[in-house]
Amino acid sequence: MKMSDLVGETGILTGLQVPDKAGLLRALAREAALLVPIDERQLLAALTAREALGSTGMGEGIAIPHARLAGVDHPFGLYAHLKTPVDYEAIDGRPVDLVFLLLLPADPRGEQLQALACVSRCLRNPQTAAALRGTGEAGASLQVLRGG
Repeated sequence: MKMSDLVGETGILTGLQVPDKAGLLRALAREAALLVPIDERQLLAALTAREALGSTGMGEGIAIPHARLAGVDHPFGLYAHLKTPVDYEAIDGRPVDLVFLLLLPADPRGEQLQALACVSRCLRNPQTAAALRGTGEAGASLQVLRGG
């Protein structure tokens, strides 16, 4: 699986301003609801339920909130670069500024793990993270995510 399989031109948010983790999840649910056929409240409930199991903050200023949902046919991604980092209860305690929302089909299949691994590998690459932090433009961010 490649990042180009997960995120498209409409799935990039740069300069997103949110007050906290809850506000970030609300903003992601609102934006994703515009791109997938799932209600914003359902998306928010699924993301919040997943976070209740443990933070998806991976450390190094990166979070990959994700949820499995009926109505999602294939993995879908939405990338957000926050204007100001927020506390996300990440494993290293650092605030988060690079966020990749991943919506997955409810039916467990191998592609779900592949999607999570793909996003994790991409964002945990120090050069990729630095490049993403160095751009505030959606097109450039998409190019970095896709490895170009």
